[in-house]
Amino acid sequence: MPVAYTRDGSEWTPSYLESIDHDSCIGCGRCFKACAQGVLAPIEKPYVDDDDDDDEDMGGTVMSVASPGACIGCGACGRSCAKKAQTYITV
Repeated sequence: MPVAYTRDGSEWTPSYLESIDHDSCIGCGRCFKACAQGVLAPIEKPYVDDDDDDDEDMGGTVMSVASPGACIGCGACGRSCAKKAQTYITV
């Protein structure tokens, strides 16, 4: 697991964005704006038909991990998300 150091010499382990929970994401775009690396992109929320006619999800815009290899593990997207919809991994 790669270990980096902060400016004051403290150890820091990057956590890379793995996925975004489309059920939690409200599509506000805060994470998209916070990411300087271009990792995220807005998409149409996948249509979900769970056979319960009263609760069908009609879509909307949510965020997706468009370029996972560009993630530097800074966590800015997660700090900006009110719904905590991101999942991270350490490698």
